[in-house]
Amino acid sequence: MSAELRRLSPAELVDWAHRRDGFTAQDLDDAATALLQRAFGRAVDAEDAVLEIIRAVRANGDVAVRDWSGRIDGVDVAETRVPEPALRAALESTTPSTRAALSAAADRIRAFHEHQRDTANRGNNAAYLRPEPLRRVGCYAPGGRAAYPSTVLMAVIPALVAGVESVAIASPPTESGGVHPLVAAAACLLGVGEVHAMGGAQAIAALAYGTETIARVDKIVGPGNAFVTLAKRAVFGDVGIDQLAGPSEILVIATDGADPAFVAADLVSQLEHDPMAWAVCLTNDARLAAGVVEQFASAAATAQRAGIIAAAAGRNAAVVVCSSLDEALALAERFAPEHLSLQGAAAEQLRDRVRAAGAIFCGAMSPVSIGDYVAGPNHTLPTQGAARYRGPLSVMDFMRWPSVVQFSASELESLAPIAYELADAEGLPGHAAAIRARLEVRR
Repeated sequence: MSAELRRLSPAELVDWAHRRDGFTAQDLDDAATALLQRAFGRAVDAEDAVLEIIRAVRANGDVAVRDWSGRIDGVDVAETRVPEPALRAALESTTPSTRAALSAAADRIRAFHEHQRDTANRGNNAAYLRPEPLRRVGCYAPGGRAAYPSTVLMAVIPALVAGVESVAIASPPTESGGVHPLVAAAACLLGVGEVHAMGGAQAIAALAYGTETIARVDKIVGPGNAFVTLAKRAVFGDVGIDQLAGPSEILVIATDGADPAFVAADLVSQLEHDPMAWAVCLTNDARLAAGVVEQFASAAATAQRAGIIAAAAGRNAAVVVCSSLDEALALAERFAPEHLSLQGAAAEQLRDRVRAAGAIFCGAMSPVSIGDYVAGPNHTLPTQGAARYRGPLSVMDFMRWPSVVQFSASELESLAPIAYELADAEGLPGHAAAIRARLEVRR
């Protein structure tokens, strides 16, 4: 199957990309549909399947987790928690080069996130916000098409920097009933001893509501497939979540001087994640656009994950020739991509004008894929247009800021008339009476 970039006009891109805006559950492929049919014994859509699994886990705890892991993953996991000796063995058996890479990446990610740590109260002695880390969080590390130890680093490190006391990792079980060795190795490297071999909606439900052997968490973070994302949406409110993650996205603005081969390589790098991934190149140079199309076809055809890339390109990959850089920037802002790459002579000029992107990579020597591993900023990013209102996962996502009010009598007296007036305007005399009672005692 060949992979090609379709050529779209700016107006066509707007219409074409509109279908990805806002959270939508991904369409299931034939294999996933057949899996649900086998697991449930009847035709069922993804959302109904997720809700049924969540209800079962809430009602039956560990038994339900084991049952659904068997039905969905085809693995009988009698105990989800991976023994700590197995975690240590996984790290010890990792090749020295991979272990060194994980350690170096962890150090750089930690150093970047340390800058976000906040311990100072915000306000004055009478009224302030106090930073407090969450007590317990769950970090989901996907399995399936690939292992993602980098996701373990990106999810766990900011939680530890924030001061979270208890971190639990969940990842789909392997055939042996454990988790992927690289996920186990990354957990051990970070000092996390609680790793559960469970995936999908049953993992999210177990973290959100707890079971006999798994304590419930305050917040769940980390990307996953359609079932994980739907489950996170379903449990939100009973537990916090980071975001609703969709397929990977990259948008490149390529200007004069950009190397078409670099642009094509970046597009391919993100499409290899998932058949539903998005890749778009915007340029004001028709000849550059033609070069990107040619280089993309060549790079995609020889890629190791060519089938996935071709499937994604057939759905969601395009090149657009814009009339100006201003038009390109406006289209990029409307798209609000997860990853925005700026390449060519105007890259630095455009960098600080970007207003809607999860992560910005500026210049030829800043490939998007370096951000997936070791640049420093988090690779858990908003998708499906959510970059309009949030950025990467950060230390702040693992903090809460309760407000504290501690007035002296004179401070209360000085503000009481304002409160009386507003309480009267709102028709809530009891509010004013609670203040007046204190001041009358003082007199």
